[in-house]
Amino acid sequence: MSLAQVIQNAWNRQAKWLVVLRPLSWLYKLGFEANKSLYQNGVKKSYTAPVPVMVIGNITVGGSGKTPLLIQLVHHLKDRNIRVGVISRGYGGQGPFPAYVAADTLPTIVGDEPALIVQSTGIPMAVGPNRQQSIELLLAKHELDLIICDDGLQHWALNRQIEWIVLDNNRGLGNEKLLPEGYLRESIERLNAATVIEHATDPRLDLNMHLEPAQPYLIRAADEQLFNPNLNYYAVVGIGFPKRFYQTLQDLGLSQFQSHEFPDHHDYSIEDLQFEDDHPIITTEKDAVKIMALLQQYPEYQREIWVVPVEAVLSAACYSTLHQQLQDHGIHIS
Repeated sequence: MSLAQVIQNAWNRQAKWLVVLRPLSWLYKLGFEANKSLYQNGVKKSYTAPVPVMVIGNITVGGSGKTPLLIQLVHHLKDRNIRVGVISRGYGGQGPFPAYVAADTLPTIVGDEPALIVQSTGIPMAVGPNRQQSIELLLAKHELDLIICDDGLQHWALNRQIEWIVLDNNRGLGNEKLLPEGYLRESIERLNAATVIEHATDPRLDLNMHLEPAQPYLIRAADEQLFNPNLNYYAVVGIGFPKRFYQTLQDLGLSQFQSHEFPDHHDYSIEDLQFEDDHPIITTEKDAVKIMALLQQYPEYQREIWVVPVEAVLSAACYSTLHQQLQDHGIHIS
């Protein structure tokens, strides 16, 4: 098990030994605040795009549900004739950057989440560590009303007009410590400076969302096959908070599955999908985009692999807030 996986597991358990990392958290905070101050004081220059920018991110490391939220917002805006594009860091992608993401672009080039976003929405999207270059690439190809930045909440080089922070109450804020003692990228006071969307099945806030799973589907199926929850499955997952996926499986009626966890954005090899028996695999859509690309190299691979799609369900207050925020920046939704 890698060091990153050990620390991630310790975060999820809120292990007491994490206190030994506190000096590193002090150094992290010092560096973070110094860098932020350089941008705020104009020592480092920030880029302002010619169209409004909305950042959707979180203050924690790992999954919060922001990608399904972003996908749902893109569908909502496209249905209302808002010309929207998306940019992202492209974490896990090898580039070269900036890279335009097409429906058939490999996740090894642009990252798993951008590949999933474009496959799910058909939205114009560009990725790369330099967000200005990604925006300029998008605007050279498309006339856009709005750009959504997937993650990038702490990317001070990009000015933004709207900020949404997804707060996953299923996972919480852990021990409320900064990296690496805890999994906070910023202190909890940051929540006071943005629109907070509560991800919870029993929310306390009007602005909330939850994920609803749809019927699992089979990769490379010649025809439609019915999903059988009564079989034994290998749950293969490489996301920030795998416990959420396990809960989804239980909600679907699965009680017999063996967990095989990998780090977030794991680069799968065919050996990761090999087991001694022929029980099927079940995985997330985010993992599936990389697994499907991998299987193109191994047409002889025969094991069934099932994918569980999820959809973000947003409260009415989320949409009304979004419409008002866009209107405040000159984007009117009919």
